[in-house]
Amino acid sequence: MTSPPAKSASSRTVPARPNTAFRQLRGRLSPGEFAAAVRRSAREIGEQVSCDARYVGRVESGEIRCPNYAYERVFRHMFPGLTLPDMGFAPRETVRGRGARTAAVSAAPLATDPDHRDTRIQTREESDVLRRAFITGGPAAALGLAALYPLDTADTPAAVPGPRRPAGGRAGASEASALEEAVRRIRLLDDRHGAEGIYRRAAQPLRAAYDLLDSGVQRRAVCDRLHSGAGELAISVGWLAHDSGHFDDARSHYAEALATARVSDDPALEAHAFCNTSFLARDAGRPREAVRAAQAAQQAARQLASPRLLSLLSLREAGGWAGLADRSGCERALLRAQRLFAGGPSDNDPEWMTFYGEAELAGLEAQCWSALGEGQRAAEHARRAVALQDPHFTRNIALFTAELAGDLAAGGAPDEAAAAGDRVLKLLEQVRSARIRTMLDRTARMLSPHRASAPVAGFLDRHAASAAADDGGGRRPGPAD
Repeated sequence: MTSPPAKSASSRTVPARPNTAFRQLRGRLSPGEFAAAVRRSAREIGEQVSCDARYVGRVESGEIRCPNYAYERVFRHMFPGLTLPDMGFAPRETVRGRGARTAAVSAAPLATDPDHRDTRIQTREESDVLRRAFITGGPAAALGLAALYPLDTADTPAAVPGPRRPAGGRAGASEASALEEAVRRIRLLDDRHGAEGIYRRAAQPLRAAYDLLDSGVQRRAVCDRLHSGAGELAISVGWLAHDSGHFDDARSHYAEALATARVSDDPALEAHAFCNTSFLARDAGRPREAVRAAQAAQQAARQLASPRLLSLLSLREAGGWAGLADRSGCERALLRAQRLFAGGPSDNDPEWMTFYGEAELAGLEAQCWSALGEGQRAAEHARRAVALQDPHFTRNIALFTAELAGDLAAGGAPDEAAAAGDRVLKLLEQVRSARIRTMLDRTARMLSPHRASAPVAGFLDRHAASAAADDGGGRRPGPAD
């Protein structure tokens, strides 16, 4: 590979200008909602982009002066007739490091013209090579982010180099960026595959993140980014432990994130840590702690001007009240969650909340009604949650389908429950989640007395075979382990 051309003085000092044209294209959608729309549009034309709220923010701030080829095709598909300059981007030929070669490739058509398939394949291969280079070299390698890469192509653990401090002994903006990328990568992988395939591997970047904090940082802005990134990474790894059934590990990681938030005086991180702590407490059978943690999260979140965040935290509180069998407390929290959600998205919504939409609202409400013994009402909300879920969130589709199966079984609809259970088994071929498997095990036990029904018997046999296959390959631990 040839060396890149030397940077000119002018190329190093080009200031970032806010991309107001692109901001107008986003309209009234929140960054997270717009990112979801970008991903949906990408699937429509056979592209795959990992767009999230942070990427949208980088575009609108002017940090991304020109999108890569895949994003350009998606944006042109979303906004027919608009050129890159129309969207507020700089022409490719003016962006350092691209040159005439990229201008030629960027003209590749969007349609499935056979004469241009090779060009599109080449572009995808180049994007893959660049991504591989990012996570196996430089600051990202220091974070151990390369450990996550094999999930794209295989499902076997890879050897991971130990964390190391940056050259010169101090962390800088590049390490902060690599840390933020690690958080985004873990979230995207979890959305698609569930926690169990990546939980152990994600511990390496987490150790490296806190090692970076110990290396010393001179600039306050970089220090704040590193603390926030390390805390968010601790929450992400905690969630992976939670979803894999390792509740004690999850509790430890959430406590670590909370301590980081307190040290760095970061209310957004504190609200997130308490939010997940509440969720964990509910699942671990500590509903009173779930209520207290959710209320503490709401207290921290009041500084953030995000109605959607407060809505989610109210749902966490509702889940705790439901676990206490306090119907009136649960209903009050649910009504508050619905009212806040109706306030719409905001630019202040945290990046990690991209999963929270109508589907999640319905699904969490279903869990509340299920805990209160209202199986039929819970099933109605669970069915809505499955129908509304963005296809990107494969794990959540599996989760709410499992919720639906359990609610139908509890509500006296065994055949429908078995059909939903079969859909979960199919999704578990892509998703590895001890939490979802445990929910499905519970449904199978409820359906056992109905084995005389052919649909139920078929599901029970397939469930048993799936469980046996898991045992043969080393069954993943559940919450009781």
